[in-house]
Amino acid sequence: MLKKVSLTVNGKPVSAEVEGRTLLVQLLREHLRLTGTHVGCDTTQCGCCTVHLDGKGVKSCTVLALACDGSTVTTIEGLSPGEGKLHPMQEAFREHHALQCGFCTPGMIMSAVDMVKRKGHDLDERTVREQLEGNICRCTGYHNIVKAIQAGAAAMKP
Repeated sequence: MLKKVSLTVNGKPVSAEVEGRTLLVQLLREHLRLTGTHVGCDTTQCGCCTVHLDGKGVKSCTVLALACDGSTVTTIEGLSPGEGKLHPMQEAFREHHALQCGFCTPGMIMSAVDMVKRKGHDLDERTVREQLEGNICRCTGYHNIVKAIQAGAAAMKP
């Protein structure tokens, strides 16, 4: 049986008819065609599906879409401040070569922005590495990712 879910995604109101078992990541990718949110494991291990739900970072592969009715979701596609511009964290990832294949990058960036909101703009290496424990990159040793997050956090200062 399909049920209607209505939410705001990247600043726009959206509605969809979904089954009760539909996950938020499925709603975003399959119904709304926002494919920047990746599915890497389906078990909350990798963090590739991280989005912001009502302002907090969540792994969208573990959240039922119907539970998000009335909520606000921001995906990597909605993070940039405007047409042709990158969010400071996106820019920092680009500048610091913090991506290789790019598969984990959207989740890393969304987690990093959430990290700054929770931990502040002056992040030391240990804090960044601890906070990234729920995000897996199979290509790098995280060195440039950590540097990018520190630079992005500083660039996000008001």
